[in-house]
Amino acid sequence: MGEYMTKESFEKLKTKLEALKKKRAVISKTIGEARDGGDLKENSAYHAAKEEQGLNEMRIRELEGKIESATIVAKLDKGEGDIVTLGSTVKIRALDTERENEYTIVSEDEADVLENKISTQSPIGGALLNEKVGAVVEVEVPRGLVKFKILGIK
Repeated sequence: MGEYMTKESFEKLKTKLEALKKKRAVISKTIGEARDGGDLKENSAYHAAKEEQGLNEMRIRELEGKIESATIVAKLDKGEGDIVTLGSTVKIRALDTERENEYTIVSEDEADVLENKISTQSPIGGALLNEKVGAVVEVEVPRGLVKFKILGIK
């Protein structure tokens, strides 16, 4: 099974993929021009362009794999669901410290800890998925096993 993502995330990945595929022609032209520069053993422009080509191709394969195996899910409108889904904002409390946090559950490509957006692939995000308000989930985090209680879902 692939990564869960919204239709919007899926479309962003497709746009990135198309841009990388268009970049192929530019890189190929750069390689051709660098090759015309003479001895390839000591041609730094050629080697840099070849490295860029390899990285670009790697990224293309990565995005093609994500797109091929993606599971597209609909974001629920606020108040529409009572379980944690992709796009839900979840308020939780760590039972050992009583510290409360609020996270939005997003796809891996949208995750941004600074904006409190966590991926369904992360330990906390994965544990919260499909749970209800009041549920207690156990999560293995860097500081050990922690229990979180779900206080609210919006």
